[in-house]
Formats: sequence, C-alpha cells, structure tokens
Amino acid sequence: MEFKGRRKSSNVEDRRGRGMSKGVIGGGIGGIGIILVIIFTLMGGGDSGDILNQVEQGIQNGSNTEYVPSDEEEELADFVSVVLADTEDVWQELFKQQGKTYENPTLVLFTESVQSGCGVAGAAVGPFYCPADHKLYIDLSFYKQLRDQFNAPGDFAMAYVVAHEVGHHVQTLLGTSQQVHSLNGEVSEEEYNAETVKLELQADYFAGVWAHHVQDLGYLEAGDIEEALNAANAIGDDTLQLEAQGYVVPESFTHGTSKQRVKWFKKGFDNGTIEGGDTFKASDL
Repeated sequence: MEFKGRRKSSNVEDRRGRGMSKGVIGGGIGGIGIILVIIFTLMGGGDSGDILNQVEQGIQNGSNTEYVPSDEEEELADFVSVVLADTEDVWQELFKQQGKTYENPTLVLFTESVQSGCGVAGAAVGPFYCPADHKLYIDLSFYKQLRDQFNAPGDFAMAYVVAHEVGHHVQTLLGTSQQVHSLNGEVSEEEYNAETVKLELQADYFAGVWAHHVQDLGYLEAGDIEEALNAANAIGDDTLQLEAQGYVVPESFTHGTSKQRVKWFKKGFDNGTIEGGDTFKASDL
C-alpha cells in the first residue's frame, strides 16, 4: 500500500516506552475490561483464563529509560498512521451518506503494557479496541508476530488489523456492540460466543469495505489484498485452536473460522457498503 508522503492521522497517541507498573484488567468476566480480552483482541480462540494470565505476566514495571524505536518501527508507525487517516476519510463519507456523523477514534501505540479505559492490558492481548474510551491499542511488535508466528507477512496484513479494530469502533457508533454485550450473562456461553463471532465477522467485513474504497483511491499495490486475506485466514479460531491444541471446539469460537473471516472480508471488499454486512441476519456465515 502506498503511504509515503501521504496524510497521517493526527489522532495518534504515542505511549511507547511507558510500561504500567501495576494493575490488571478489571470488571470481572461480566465487565467491559474482561470483554476486551475475549472479544476485542484480533486473535482470540483460546481459553480466556490463559489469556488473562498472559496479560498479568505482560504487565511490566515502568522504566525511566528513554525509548528509542528502530527505523523499521518508526516507518511502521507512520504506516499505521496513514492507514488510520484513510479509515477516517472512508468512514466519514460513508456515515455522511447515511445522515450520520462519524467520530474519529484515537490510535494508541504502546510497548509491553498500557492503561486503557477498559483496564490495563499487556502486549500479549494483541491489538484491541476499547469502547469505553473509543481508542485502538496496538503494540507494533504485533507486525513481527503476524509475520513470524502466523506466517502473514506484508504491510497490508497490518493494515487489515487496524481496519478490523476500526470496524469495532464503527460497531460502537452504530450501537451494534452494545446490543451484543448486553447479552452477556443473559444467554448461555455458547449462544453468547455465537453472537461475538457475528460481531467479529462484521468487523472483518468493515475492514473489507475500507479496503474497497482505498482501492478506488488508487493506493493499493499488487498483492495487498492477498496479504489481508492471508492474515484473516491465519487467525481463524479453527486454525489457531488446531495449532495450539491439535483439535477444535466450535462452541468456544469467538471470532469465526478462517474460511468465515476470509469470506466476510472479501464480501466487504466486493460490496464497499455498510448495508451488506449484517452478519446477524445472515443465513449462512
């Protein structure tokens, strides 16, 4: 994706090098803090207790040492800032077409651990969106994790990650996220998981919608969409569970299978509209 020399978003908060000294995500399993672990991380598919243990282990003591990012990391920071700027342009226009006002989210760059409106989270949680403060949180080391652990290299794989989290922001502005979260504790865990899958697949769809309009603007390069599809495929619940434990537990899925994630991103990319992404009414996910 072409990004050098293009507009960077002013809605980026750089907290790299500031580790949190104490605290973990609060609120209990029914609280919004824990929900960010279960729902708003891009990866998902594992046991929530294991993820929370990773979060606690990821909380490091703060350091007074000045953080000096590498040239590669600085270029990646510029890249995600341009991606965020593109999401602002695309979603402002799409909301305007529906007579709505799009409120830009803030992207927070951090290292190791971060304080969010949903509690303190470690880098092990992965990229996430916090609906309480309308902010996206990303440790840029996730780029290497995508490349090395998930075999999903390329800058547009990271662009897909950002666009997916922005998709959760769109869902919050539309009220969809709140409707799903209100079911927590009101329905069985299996039923709730099924609804969160639909929420995640819709965020994938919205990421595809964004990519559709970026292509129309002429900023995509050869292989970009393939990089996004490869990333979506690599982080499906079934793929992650097979790699982690050798078998899958479909009723525990919270993000959708690899096939489903690829399908809904492609559908968003093909359609380019908000209306085509109602995963909650889809007869076949």
